[in-house]
Amino acid sequence: MNIIKQLTQVTQANPLAPVYKIADKGYSYEDLQRQSDALAYQLNQHETLTRQAPILVYGGMSFDMLASFIGAMKAGHPYIPVDSQTPIERLQQIITVAQPALIIAAAPFPTEITRNCSLYTCDDLQRFTTNRFEALPVETAVTGDEIVYVIFTSGTTGAPKGVQISESNLISFTNWMQTTFDLPQQQRFLAQAPYSFDLSVMHLYPALLTGGQLMPLTKAATTNFKLLFETLPTLEVSVWVSTPSFMDICLMDAQFVQEQYPQLTHFFFCGEELTVKTAQKLQERFPTARIFNTYGPTEATVAVTQIEVTPTLLNEVNRLPIGYAKVDTPIVIVDEQLNEVADGEVGELLIGGPAVSRGYLNNSEKTTEAFIKYQGQHTYRTGDLGRREEGLFYYQGRRDFQLKYKGYRIELEDIDHNIEQLALVEHASVVAKLNGTKVQSLVAYVVVKTHPYEKVTQLTQQLKHELGLLVNDYMVPTRWVYVEELPLSLNGKVDRKALMNEVNQ
Repeated sequence: MNIIKQLTQVTQANPLAPVYKIADKGYSYEDLQRQSDALAYQLNQHETLTRQAPILVYGGMSFDMLASFIGAMKAGHPYIPVDSQTPIERLQQIITVAQPALIIAAAPFPTEITRNCSLYTCDDLQRFTTNRFEALPVETAVTGDEIVYVIFTSGTTGAPKGVQISESNLISFTNWMQTTFDLPQQQRFLAQAPYSFDLSVMHLYPALLTGGQLMPLTKAATTNFKLLFETLPTLEVSVWVSTPSFMDICLMDAQFVQEQYPQLTHFFFCGEELTVKTAQKLQERFPTARIFNTYGPTEATVAVTQIEVTPTLLNEVNRLPIGYAKVDTPIVIVDEQLNEVADGEVGELLIGGPAVSRGYLNNSEKTTEAFIKYQGQHTYRTGDLGRREEGLFYYQGRRDFQLKYKGYRIELEDIDHNIEQLALVEHASVVAKLNGTKVQSLVAYVVVKTHPYEKVTQLTQQLKHELGLLVNDYMVPTRWVYVEELPLSLNGKVDRKALMNEVNQ
């Protein structure tokens, strides 16, 4: 049964049940149905929209974003979520690559953006609900191998890549979530990850398909610790979904303990490595809660492995395993020649099965590089290194210089490219400062042109400001090192490994 059919059944069973609450405003499943039906009807009446034409949805953690996703799906269109905090140049890059047929602005849309399509505003979305409309037949909705959403990730050339996820991919993930973790119905899910980050899918659809309620955190709350610690207890969430880095922030609050959050029973982590240190501290604070470590790239629909983190496990390992593979997901570990390695040996993780994306939107070259036929099956080359012991997988780092930082996947070459766009920069190379195997910070090595600044701190402040206009804030390096030239390897390329060794010696 497809996603929209499942959601329709949930709504019919309890239409007045709460589905979304942000600030003091609450919404029911009936509200979600009405607004999404009205939008779907409008999209279906649009003269130039063809089935499966992508729709970009721009905004923050608002209810309008959620209703727009569901409305697009009901009308047979994939949605492309883009956060309103995205820098202008990044947004323009995404639009250039995606070529959306329509933009829905659930937040004020930048006027300087070049677009060749219609735009619906928040006022339009409300107007659609007051006009006459009819619910489309459920058969009109996205289904099967049709694309349901496209999430953009960092790309090596400075251009982001749009990962296409089909309805079948999403069904594989939601079925796994519903059958694996013993989650009760009608839970309150923390919605911390922005919709442009595929971790959001882990709270979004498991909540909707079980009659649950989404409790979003605003950008203001996630960036102001005092406000965050005041807000979290008021949400009364029972299911927690976040990156480990966000949990590290929350654990700074001495009141973040089970006695203050008695309803919180499940923790889910994905997006980056969960350390033993973080897990131990959380387990001590919430001794009766269940903690799950999961792993998966965007290209394989959020997560494909899981393991429950117990006191016994924490006592047995120095580094947490990423877990056991989904039943429908074959994961193999191979050497550089794509030959499968023996248990205990380190190699690249290859992922197959029904959760694997068909590829990148309008980017056949990158699709061909990352998606291969392996043993006759469509397979994604993750670039992640791992090992397997008795069916249990362990993460061992990145094969290349793509990495996870603060839960986001970034490519260092992408940041290089954007730094080199700055007027005062000649060349740049960014590397990661590690704490064990986890990325602690980003360090930029930069060759600069002649500049007017007397102090290095002034120069750094200016470059950070300019870069922040081009990329997301988590991609701006913390430390900047100015050099006469970048080291080169024997083949004439920038020797990033040498810089990496220098930063981490």
